[in-house]
Amino acid sequence: MLAGLLFAIHDADDRPDRLAATLPFSGVTLIEYQARLLVAAGVSQVIVVVARLTPELLGAIARIGRRGVSVDTVRSAAEAIERLHPLARILMLGDGLVTTEAVVSAMAAEEGEALLVVPEGDAGPGFERVGGQMAWAGVARIDPRRIAEVAALPNDYDLQSSLLRLAVQERAVHILLPTDTMRGGGHGIERQARTLEERGRAVLVTIVSGRRGWFDRFVLAPIARAGLPALVDRNVAGSTLGAIGGALGLVGIVSEGFGLLATGLVTALLGCIALALGSVLSGLRDEAPVARAQTLAIGGVAGLAVLVFAFLVSGYAGDNTALAIGVAGVVAGSLGERAIVERARKLWWGSPSAYLAVVALFALLGLPVAGLAIAAIYATVTLAAVVEGLRQP
Repeated sequence: MLAGLLFAIHDADDRPDRLAATLPFSGVTLIEYQARLLVAAGVSQVIVVVARLTPELLGAIARIGRRGVSVDTVRSAAEAIERLHPLARILMLGDGLVTTEAVVSAMAAEEGEALLVVPEGDAGPGFERVGGQMAWAGVARIDPRRIAEVAALPNDYDLQSSLLRLAVQERAVHILLPTDTMRGGGHGIERQARTLEERGRAVLVTIVSGRRGWFDRFVLAPIARAGLPALVDRNVAGSTLGAIGGALGLVGIVSEGFGLLATGLVTALLGCIALALGSVLSGLRDEAPVARAQTLAIGGVAGLAVLVFAFLVSGYAGDNTALAIGVAGVVAGSLGERAIVERARKLWWGSPSAYLAVVALFALLGLPVAGLAIAAIYATVTLAAVVEGLRQP
């Protein structure tokens, strides 16, 4: 079992009335973001070491609990030992740490005690020195025995620093943080509200840039990088953006019914993009059911827009060729999406928005049947590749 250890001790440097852990970050508070990284790494229990319980911290802890993990607050090492599962392995994140999911997941994957480190020359002001010209980079795997050892020390010992020193004494493995992660602005210890806001934007860029599939990476990601920071700063709800996307999708489908076929497809595609942005925002704010509903809505809008388009093209042509191709493409695309494991998605594989984009492009070129055929072939090839991937041991 993997348990997470978080800290909400230090006040913000530029806001002494507020804990650094409760400062806004990427649409949530910093400690909620840290908890999200731990949950993604497989943590099922979160222990939060606190100095005082503020209203902001209580709200953040309540929201963390909605992610399906148990959350306990403690004030000392002795209390932490009482709350921890006896067989737990501990993944510790430093107070005020900003990092990425890839870094935390990599540290969680190994066994034994280990410290993520950087050379002292590259260390920020919040990084503690651990000897050997290295500084702790804010992530550690800790044996539960270290917490018991700290509990035997006087109560005025700092828990985070004491755990770190004991791990160093026990010769915990040093794992060097990749240089590009540090320089990219996505990793550091920060306790200033203004700088944390800037780091939040950098992390947002990392999140959307890492999306899989060519449409998401080359179409959605640039739009998200340009628009998400402003949406987060204005506290726009993901559900609001999703509602706008759904409305655009409906307008696009209705427009097709009035004979504006290409315009309707493009409008529906814009609706899918808005729904995708809404899903990202909802995910950032731990609204998993809303994010999931918006993702499903993308498939619904894209599939319905293509089917209406195919039906109308068949009506204009006086035969059912376009409709048959459209139905086949939607079925193949739906089965492919159902079978795809998102973490295994290849860059070239299709998606509902990608198929809709192909049909819309050929509609604008005046080749509606060709567009439907190419999209159907694309969906079928993607489905075949996914199935073959599932068959491999």
